[in-house]
Amino acid sequence: MSARFYADIALVPGQSVTLPDQTARHVQVLRLQPGGHITLFNGRGDAEGEFDATVERMGRSDVDVTIGAFTATAREASRALHLVVGMPANDRMDWLIEKATELGAASIQPVMSERSVLRLKAERADKKVAHWQGITMAASEQCGRNRLLRVHDVVTLADWLKKTAALPLEPGMRLLLSLQDGSRPLRQAIAAAPPGSALTFLNGPEGGLSAAEEAAAIACGFNPVTLGPRVLRAETAPLACLSLLNLD
Repeated sequence: MSARFYADIALVPGQSVTLPDQTARHVQVLRLQPGGHITLFNGRGDAEGEFDATVERMGRSDVDVTIGAFTATAREASRALHLVVGMPANDRMDWLIEKATELGAASIQPVMSERSVLRLKAERADKKVAHWQGITMAASEQCGRNRLLRVHDVVTLADWLKKTAALPLEPGMRLLLSLQDGSRPLRQAIAAAPPGSALTFLNGPEGGLSAAEEAAAIACGFNPVTLGPRVLRAETAPLACLSLLNLD
């Protein structure tokens, strides 16, 4: 298999294109010569797949390629999987996004809740989101996905729930990862969801969500579910949900 790269440009078989700067840098690391082959994807269009490409020219800072045949390749999850996560601190959010990409999540909404350690605003938040989106690109190149996980702008959980409550409840199910008594086992909840419907998982930060935040989420249509008797880390719990769905 040839090396895979994400290229945020139109890809049309038979056309010659100059690769975006970031993609070109990655290709140059391989020290390919004219005639070398790579695989490109851009996540655009209705058809999921990737393109063969042949290196035409390796400049000092740019790379020209000829786009070859398109191959339709379905590697996405059978249903849209969305994560709403209280951002864990340090590099744990980076790890969470990388693994969520590999496990097929469609999007991640980073939120700040009452007990969040990591708090981001303005330019710092924008830089973090751009950094996280870069992680999804690299993870998609490695794992074979042809669509990028979308990282939404950082917001407070209260603002996100307020906005979500004002929207019609879309087909699918909203699930709150909770430690409260009476929470339904996750497997049971998923079994009750319509086949192929979207699933949205809400998980708190290291200290969990407050009782008021859980109540607000339930009022917004989230159903409390449990992952079992053990307390999982903030970055582990949503990945356990994705793993369960990938094994079903």
